[in-house]
Amino acid sequence: MRIDQWMERSGVAFGTSGARGLVAAMTDEVCFAYTTGFLSYLESCGDTAPGASVALAGDLRPSTPRILRACVAAIRHRGYVPVFCGYVPTPALCVHAFAAGMPSLMVTGSHIPADRNGIKFNRPQGEFLKTDEAGMRAQDVEVPADLFDENGALQSPADLPDPVDVTTGFIRRYQDFFGTDALKGLRLGIYQHSAVGRDVLVDLVQALGATATPFGRSTDFVPVDTEAVRPDDIALARERAAQGDLDAILTTDGDSDRPLLADRKGHWLRGDVLGILAARFLQAQSVATPVSSNTALEKAGFAADIRRTKIGSPFVVAAMADAVQKGAQPVVGYEANGGFLLATKVENAGRHLSALPTRDSVLPMIAALVAARAFGNDLAALTATLPERFTGSDRIVGMPTAQSAALLDRMRQDPGTAASSLGLISECGAVTGVDETDGLRMSFASDDIVHFRPSGNAPEMRIYVETDTSERTDALLALARAALIRESGMHTHA
Repeated sequence: MRIDQWMERSGVAFGTSGARGLVAAMTDEVCFAYTTGFLSYLESCGDTAPGASVALAGDLRPSTPRILRACVAAIRHRGYVPVFCGYVPTPALCVHAFAAGMPSLMVTGSHIPADRNGIKFNRPQGEFLKTDEAGMRAQDVEVPADLFDENGALQSPADLPDPVDVTTGFIRRYQDFFGTDALKGLRLGIYQHSAVGRDVLVDLVQALGATATPFGRSTDFVPVDTEAVRPDDIALARERAAQGDLDAILTTDGDSDRPLLADRKGHWLRGDVLGILAARFLQAQSVATPVSSNTALEKAGFAADIRRTKIGSPFVVAAMADAVQKGAQPVVGYEANGGFLLATKVENAGRHLSALPTRDSVLPMIAALVAARAFGNDLAALTATLPERFTGSDRIVGMPTAQSAALLDRMRQDPGTAASSLGLISECGAVTGVDETDGLRMSFASDDIVHFRPSGNAPEMRIYVETDTSERTDALLALARAALIRESGMHTHA
């Protein structure tokens, strides 16, 4: 059966970051089939062959160990050698696998709730792109029926291999580039929750000279979304910062590839603002970022080449690859969720950092903290050097993707009428531009921007707003969210 048929039957389909679905739908049999299809596709590309090694790791969701065992079973059945890297950050897995030229996969659902999970696939040299997903969907795989029971569970699941150490090299990567005194004297809070990199992040900032204060460790999975920060996490950061003993607070999402950085007052920086700060620090000449990211990037004026893409790291990676092919350097990319990608090596004070063309939570946070040295270690003062554009995002949970798509299709037919119906014309003035790169992004006479987009990972509608003040952004975001719920006919306040 072809992988696209497995996807249709199981409901576990590709989103913006690999295959994701409900844990109940991600049976051992389904995960076995997807891993087999992944390897089959790479064989067809000439990337690998039976007998080679395949690296894999996972996050801290309760379902992750079971899914990892199913993936290991498929790797072995196909004739490969599994290299288990443990429960480590996705970028730590990628640093190791890319350097060794190994295919890799990460079992993670990133920021989505624990009743869901996923598998993110990587080719030996970098992320899976959308063209790769299409190739994998077409693979016809055989799954031995005798390996599974009637519920799709492995009859005899094997233990995972002993893990290899990938975190030591991951930490050394940043220590070698920034130096052991880069964060000397800084007092950094590490909000640990259930992030898989929670201990690695403590070790890393200490290796750069900072004093680390861990807090908020959780035994239950916490779905921290770096793009739509939960009210609980907003309050937690401000309460912890109010003690006055921290210069900044750092955390990540579940698989630790997306950062979240707060200033000394506990105000979380937007991921796209963090991306601009990091790109400027690295003196990037070409920057790829999704259409939803803050337009202060263009107004800042440091990058000669800016490429706006659909939302999702595969699109950012593709745009960066094109920039590299055209000879640009340094080439970076980032997303509104904070994930930062490095397409070319960079140099700073004679030190070199090798390319890592996948989401990295560490580089943008360390870059911003080092850049803030010139501003009294005050991230807020550093951020104030950027043009004043303020973005915000929210989501309507429980809106099926089909409903979201149908609603946007109606709005696309007449954006002006749709904006008027939502109350946006009276608030923002006439529609002056429409961008359909990903979803529906409307610009208004007031210079405000409102963007609606169905999530690629969960049944929810994403809403993005950009204005000239943080207060107006918050107000317009609330207005747009309430109006869209009303327009969709949903009876929810989720």
